[in-house]
Amino acid sequence: MDSVGPRTVEKQTQTSIVRDYLQAWQSLSRALAQNHAAALDDSFTGIARDKLADAVRDQANLGIQTHYRDRTHNLQVIFYSPEGLSIQLLDNVEYDIELREKGKLLGTQHASSRYMAVLTPTESKWKVRIFEAQPLDVSGH
Repeated sequence: MDSVGPRTVEKQTQTSIVRDYLQAWQSLSRALAQNHAAALDDSFTGIARDKLADAVRDQANLGIQTHYRDRTHNLQVIFYSPEGLSIQLLDNVEYDIELREKGKLLGTQHASSRYMAVLTPTESKWKVRIFEAQPLDVSGH
């Protein structure tokens, strides 16, 4: 993280970014498992929150729930703005997805994905403002 420039990421900031980003995954998991978009409010803002809330509403209308269990995250900071108001991450993540309908397990799948996220500071924590899946190449990178 130290060499992402144009600004150095302080140790305390590094710790809080990782903590808050991983908590965002937990918030996303709760929202999709419970079909409750308000669970996103603590960790997401802006376009990321809006898109994820739409996904929660869509699956609720279909009568399904999705359970995400993230296994590993490999985070790489690729940009930290000079004024410290945004930081961009790439995350190679592995997770399991369970699809349920009215509590009945329909199937489980293991997935590997890359996400690009932009986080911005709020009064007390970093929130995810942009959260997009990125294509992986054939080698899984």
